[in-house]
Amino acid sequence: MKNQDSTQTVKYSFIKILTGSDLSIRRLALMEVTSVNPGPVVWLTGCVHGDEVGGVVVIQEIFKRLRKEPLLRGAVHAFPLMNPLGFETASRHITLTEEDLNRSFPGNKNGSLAERIADKIFTTIMGTNPTLVLDLHNDWRKSIPYTLIDPPEVVNDKETFEKLKLFSELTGFLIVSEQKETYEKEHMEKTISGSFNKHRIPSLTLELGESYVVNEENVEYGVKAILNILDYLEMINPLGEKFTHKIPDFLQGKILRYSQRPLSTASGIVRFLIEPGNFVKKGQPVARVYNAFGKLRDTIRALQDGVVLGYSDSSVGFPGVPIIAFAVI
Repeated sequence: MKNQDSTQTVKYSFIKILTGSDLSIRRLALMEVTSVNPGPVVWLTGCVHGDEVGGVVVIQEIFKRLRKEPLLRGAVHAFPLMNPLGFETASRHITLTEEDLNRSFPGNKNGSLAERIADKIFTTIMGTNPTLVLDLHNDWRKSIPYTLIDPPEVVNDKETFEKLKLFSELTGFLIVSEQKETYEKEHMEKTISGSFNKHRIPSLTLELGESYVVNEENVEYGVKAILNILDYLEMINPLGEKFTHKIPDFLQGKILRYSQRPLSTASGIVRFLIEPGNFVKKGQPVARVYNAFGKLRDTIRALQDGVVLGYSDSSVGFPGVPIIAFAVI
């Protein structure tokens, strides 16, 4: 589908990823808005994990707005639904092969199914000479939105990292850097953001609240964060007041570290003592674990000062299992 006016072209199309045994064609949806005036090229990607559906709607809302208020310059492209096989079964992974698509980049056209899909996505985006790639995700239950930035050792280029910091601040979200305690460097390099950053294309991950369902409040936050960036790049009419999420003043612009520690030390029912978005001090009780009789088994305390990002998806605790995510100072 293609529409064109005097200021921009809007195109919705598909890219083939495989042919089924019944000869049905599986495809990736591709959305494009291109101004008649040259300028930056911004990519939006969503649903690389099939259970993270909120980003799809954020992209849809951005394109609705751009159809009503055309771009001043440049282009916005999007893969709104990168993992249709996982999406249809509410599965994080590609259902047929149980692969994590976001650990398969930059891909391989002769590799596994996930690597072949990743290759289609990566080569398509690289072919447009992108200015910025924004990968939209969803996190744990009741998580607050935040921007995830790759650490310098993954980016491995000072100029690209400086651009990442700038775009991170523009989102208006809390800025959090991935750490080795969660993923090893080689795993981070196989994500969408890691792969593009290695190729000196700035790429950020926007974590926009809970998975599985569309949270309209978080959709609104995601749209506003992206509009902040398009405004900065002079691709849309000035917004006036910029969007900023609820961030304590002393953390504005700071890069915090992602952590899922402390871990639970006992089995039982987890009862949380804090809310996502709360600032906690080192040593502060954040959760308690009780056994089947209601007897206290463990009081979990914050290891460092930081912000609570979200709860795990279950209140069932086991030794060594993460139950809370933090952005620590």
